[in-house]
Amino acid sequence: MDNTLDYKLSETKVENFDWTTFFTVIMLTLMGLLSIYSATVSFAGSFFDKQVLSAVIGIVVLISVAFFPHKKLRTLSYWVYGLSVILLIAVLFVGVRINGTMGWIRIGGFNMQPAEIAKLGLLMGLSNYLSQKGKSISKINILGRSTLFLLPLLVLVMLQPDIGSASVLIALFLGILFWTGFSSIILLVIVVAPFILIASLGDSYFYLIGASVFSVVALMLKGRIPLKILAVAVLFSVGLAGPIVYKSLAPHQQSRIDSFLDPESDPRGSGYNVMQSKLAVGSGGITGKGFQQGTLTQLRYIPEQWTDFIYSVPTEEFGFLGGAGIIFLFGVLILRAVKLATENDNPFFKILCFGIGVIFLYHILINIGMVIGMMPVMGIPLPFMSYGGTSLLFNMTLAGMLLNANRTQRML
Repeated sequence: MDNTLDYKLSETKVENFDWTTFFTVIMLTLMGLLSIYSATVSFAGSFFDKQVLSAVIGIVVLISVAFFPHKKLRTLSYWVYGLSVILLIAVLFVGVRINGTMGWIRIGGFNMQPAEIAKLGLLMGLSNYLSQKGKSISKINILGRSTLFLLPLLVLVMLQPDIGSASVLIALFLGILFWTGFSSIILLVIVVAPFILIASLGDSYFYLIGASVFSVVALMLKGRIPLKILAVAVLFSVGLAGPIVYKSLAPHQQSRIDSFLDPESDPRGSGYNVMQSKLAVGSGGITGKGFQQGTLTQLRYIPEQWTDFIYSVPTEEFGFLGGAGIIFLFGVLILRAVKLATENDNPFFKILCFGIGVIFLYHILINIGMVIGMMPVMGIPLPFMSYGGTSLLFNMTLAGMLLNANRTQRML
């Protein structure tokens, strides 16, 4: 009786709470709110007010998930996955089309994005399945069943179509495969091949360097010699096939690739946002122009800057120091996720925490990369900062799971 009481009391002890992760999330959210306010202050709309409400609800969700019984959290995994499939089907029939994507369900004055829930469903479903005893990803049947978690969600998201969210699902799936022991050589080829393909469409010099460097990496990894040779052959073949694939594309598809490789080729069209965001980031200098003093932000040179291009707001207003500070906070969050994945004794949380780290890292790399012109524009929000209630609640849920994993580990 006393032992049970002691265990229940330990669940809510303050010292079991991960304050580092909690305050990192709060600071990122506050930076996001300040940036959204600055980018929309001249509007009569309610972007900022809605985001504040989402942030308040998000903190409640974060704390609730943090103290949710960890065994029940795992039990809910397949239910969350099933719900995500249902919502993705529903949005195709009753959804609202925004910017060419049928990806939102309108509830009252708010829009819910099922693709965000799909990321959570894949994360929890795969973590639950692969953490079960005897489930080794090196077995073909286990790999096949794991892929079945991805495919329905991927197909439904692509039907919207939402390429950005689809790429997140793929990145999460590959990240979990890596963490659970899948062949590092095969994963390297899958991850690197798209970048080699893109490089081959530009300067062949960069393609040859990239293919050579990653081929050396592949040869150094553990694995059979024939598999390594095959990996090298694939990497170079992808680059050689790049120009052929490009010529087979439709003109509008070629123009999108051209604007990514050289935004100035279409300065008033597909390359406009990237060019303006790069100007905003560069014009901030070291310390920035000051809060609400960003010229490109206040004059609204970047359309819908408060969504995917939100990072250009703090970098223009607070300069390199502000932008670096945000990256530092994200770095702390990702390191906490990896640390929990490494140290946690719970198999479910080990996979879950690493998957959370992958989601955060991928969002950050792609979002900031496209703001500074290093990545293609894919409609991927910056965690805790971009405008969007569903996205913020999703990220708060992930952060709550990290807190839960830390608390559960300290109770053992």
